[in-house]
Amino acid sequence: MDPIKPAKVVKEALDKAVEKVADLVTPPAPGRPGSAPPPVDPPSEPQGPLPRKPDQASPATLSATGAGTGAAADVREQQGEYLTTAQGARLYDTDHSLKAGERGPTLLQDHHLREKITHFDHERIPERVVHARGSAAHGVFVGYGTASQVCKAGFLAEGATTPVFTRFSTVVGSRGSADTVRDTRGFATKFYTDEGTFDLVANNIPVFFIQDGIKFPDIIHAAKPHPDREIPQAQSAHDTFWDFVSLHTEATHHVMWHMSDRGVPRSYRMMEGFGVHTFRLVNADGVTSLAKFHWKPKLGVHSLLWEEAQLINGVDPDFHRRDLADAIESGAFPQFELGIQVFPDTPEQTFEGIDLLDPTKIVPEELAPVQAIGMLTLNRNTTNFFAETEQVAFHVGHLPPGIDVTDDPLLQARLFSYLDTQLSRLGGPNFGQIPINRPHAPVNDMFRDGFHQHAVHSGVAPYKPNTLDGGCPFMAGADVGAYIEVPQPVAESVKRRESPTSFQDHFTQPRLFYRSLSAVEREHVVRAFTFELGKCYEQAIKERQLRVLANVDAELCALVAQGLGLPAPEATVPVPEVTPSPALSQVGQVWPVEGRMIGIVVDADDPDSLDGLHQLRSTIDAAGLTPLIIAARGGQLEDGLDAQRTFLTARSIEFDALLVAAAPPPAPDALPNRDAKAAAPAVSVDPRVVLMVQECFRHAKAIGAWGTGRNALLEAGCAEGDPGVVVGDTPAEVFGQVVELLGAHRVWERFPATVA
Repeated sequence: MDPIKPAKVVKEALDKAVEKVADLVTPPAPGRPGSAPPPVDPPSEPQGPLPRKPDQASPATLSATGAGTGAAADVREQQGEYLTTAQGARLYDTDHSLKAGERGPTLLQDHHLREKITHFDHERIPERVVHARGSAAHGVFVGYGTASQVCKAGFLAEGATTPVFTRFSTVVGSRGSADTVRDTRGFATKFYTDEGTFDLVANNIPVFFIQDGIKFPDIIHAAKPHPDREIPQAQSAHDTFWDFVSLHTEATHHVMWHMSDRGVPRSYRMMEGFGVHTFRLVNADGVTSLAKFHWKPKLGVHSLLWEEAQLINGVDPDFHRRDLADAIESGAFPQFELGIQVFPDTPEQTFEGIDLLDPTKIVPEELAPVQAIGMLTLNRNTTNFFAETEQVAFHVGHLPPGIDVTDDPLLQARLFSYLDTQLSRLGGPNFGQIPINRPHAPVNDMFRDGFHQHAVHSGVAPYKPNTLDGGCPFMAGADVGAYIEVPQPVAESVKRRESPTSFQDHFTQPRLFYRSLSAVEREHVVRAFTFELGKCYEQAIKERQLRVLANVDAELCALVAQGLGLPAPEATVPVPEVTPSPALSQVGQVWPVEGRMIGIVVDADDPDSLDGLHQLRSTIDAAGLTPLIIAARGGQLEDGLDAQRTFLTARSIEFDALLVAAAPPPAPDALPNRDAKAAAPAVSVDPRVVLMVQECFRHAKAIGAWGTGRNALLEAGCAEGDPGVVVGDTPAEVFGQVVELLGAHRVWERFPATVA
């Protein structure tokens, strides 16, 4: 045998392999989301599915018993150039539900809506498709009685006390994702009323990405991680999200809120909630009104800075759920006032020119003030996360007498979707019998059997009418609290897939939101857009989104374009004049400080730095805040005084304000190979303390110091005259000034604004 021949064969094989590898690395950088670069404008000529990327493969085409079939690798991929149903029927529209007229209710016969939503609802087992990561607590709701003129619901009566269960959540991430990602938050509350369960399924953003529920699978598929790599997790900073929203401009208003500070809340306790949709209220006389629900946090609406959020995701990805549980455990019970905006129930269902059936629009509070109707207090943590937080099932169709739905096309689809979702996630139709979901009102539904049936039904006649069970259960009338839908007229029109003309303005309200923010908040919006679009791979997507921003605000577009290194396009529609709504800004008010975390840096080896700490800690406790002493080592520092954090375990993001009682020298563990935070250069003060002060200053938090703590501030580059830096002679004097600053959440003067 020629010994040279095998070597030649090997070399030829290696050469071919190198050629294949060269094909794989043709893109200038890894991370391209698709197999071909997208155009800026949507494609207009039909074409079939693009091929897979060169670095992708799929399972071999084998039979169920492992036999080769000889079929091509793409035999299981999507086929054809037109959108179809699952049965292959071509579709002419997938953006609008089939409705009774352009403003009528959605029709049950819309098989495409039901097929699309049903398939979407069953895509994940067992975690929720959306809102998978959440945290919850029990509580109580007390009605004020102020809603009686517009709503007959019993739980809103004066002094009526109703047990509740509230679940907060992120939307996009999986159960294992982090809390402080940029995302919409869910704010779902289950009221166990004696008239039946009421689920107020709210978000912390008052508008939605879409106007019609048939688009819900599209926005979630776009926002979720890319399907080939399952990255990025719990983020919108990627190509598929921005590809969708830049093409689907009705999402622009939600995107503006999403890119604002509202996208990264400081805490679930400091987060507004909105019912998003317009509901119909009915009073005791049968008179109807239209209304929007609002939750107003007692502590005010506050947010994280983007750098803080990024640090927290690494340091403590459970930051929000820990904050909620710790606050309740410490007695700083989160409270939210429920309010309503009320509008006349006119045939047009509009108010001041705003279409109340459009879920991408708000009604500014200056036009329709929010009227308080009750108080929610969360006062008990869960006993078992799975049994309660995971198994709780919300549904927008769980309504008590006095509250009804409208023809909002997003709400109409949700009425089907929520119920359908529970069937696979919770194993069948009896999910309402799981303890956390059980109504606190008598149930006699005549439903029988099915998976997980816990009830033991008696009787022999689960049907109506019957005589064998004595006719039971009987129908109820309005006089005994029956739920009766409002006999709302349905427009007589042809069935169609389209939206009313009033749904077509996609830019006025995004501009209203942006122009209502303070200068520092607008800076954050600019930074968020620049960061998110900067994470996209495709230049075309960035350019397309800039076109959208140009129609919202020229300044915003120009600054984002500058950060991306792209030219700023001109607006393609007239940019409207708007009257700012001060209620949309988070800056400029003072709020209660209960439940805030106060870090106190001490020197464990310097008795002088511990003077007055017993009294200071008592003062902080009495104010409803939580003091955490930070020292070089843990354990007892002196009798009755323990360190809760060490320089190794503490990070600035945990504290709302920082008090510095000492300038501790570098501790024995201040070594870069033991604690990376110790790598910062410092001469006389432990570098972890210096870093903590610098981060607090950079994040506009209040900082106070006394005694030798002044030296730590100087080492960190903070001067006594800097905004929000308090220096005094005693702990009490310093804390008194710091707590005043804390009411505004941040020292906003530290952020010089460059926007107009």
